[in-house]
Amino acid sequence: MTDKSASGPGTGATRAPSLPAAVDRATFQAGLDRLRIREKAHTREGDAIAAARRRLPMVEVDASLTLLGPHGPLTMLETFEGRRQLIAYYFMWNPGRPAAEQCEGCTWVTSHIGELSYLHSRDITYTVFCQGPYDESIRYRDFMGWDMPWYSAEDSRHTLLAGRQIGLFHLVCYLRDGDRVFETYWTTRRGAEALDYSYALMDLTVYGRQEPWEDSPAGWPQQCTYTRTSSGSPDWPAAPAWPGGRPIAQWPRLQAGRSDDLTAES
Repeated sequence: MTDKSASGPGTGATRAPSLPAAVDRATFQAGLDRLRIREKAHTREGDAIAAARRRLPMVEVDASLTLLGPHGPLTMLETFEGRRQLIAYYFMWNPGRPAAEQCEGCTWVTSHIGELSYLHSRDITYTVFCQGPYDESIRYRDFMGWDMPWYSAEDSRHTLLAGRQIGLFHLVCYLRDGDRVFETYWTTRRGAEALDYSYALMDLTVYGRQEPWEDSPAGWPQQCTYTRTSSGSPDWPAAPAWPGGRPIAQWPRLQAGRSDDLTAES
């Protein structure tokens, strides 16, 4: 009989994974206390980096650049919604493709964005600047059930992302001074993990993210992809095939009866 005790999202295992050493409470606490010293140093270094980020110079952006939203064309300035600061996530897009073939990484991080009132309380607007057409991409937002502001930056992305790789996702911060707009910071790739609390929580667990690149002890599960599975069942597949799967957050939407056809006829 196959041992399914390790069945879980993408473990790819048929036996229980290895376990940490079991010790008494005092020994456990002593190890945690040693780690806490490093955690506190990491927190302080993060604070220092944030302080340096606040002291970066800025570069002016054309405030009249055009984007497309629910009411038609609008300017970059208007996407601030009257607030002083703007955080924009540049969502990658595969034109003409169904939901299953849209960017899994962008879906992953965007799925974590919910309550925006805390940002608004600091005079910050959060929005998505999709790099594809509005009519098609807004149907993806609706399929996913998201409600954050969503615009198409397709026509202006080469200017807005000047000097950067077009088509790659970017997280960009802007500042408004009257009618002028300035870019104050940008990041991409793992920098976009700022949007994602799932990874932060996974990093606290004994098996971490369960991804192959991690430095984990021998026998730890490390066969996960961070974004795709080939099944949305509660049991999850034992051996997910990344190319044939779809972004994880899409499975509940399909189970709710939503169509992932993003054409106008859907």
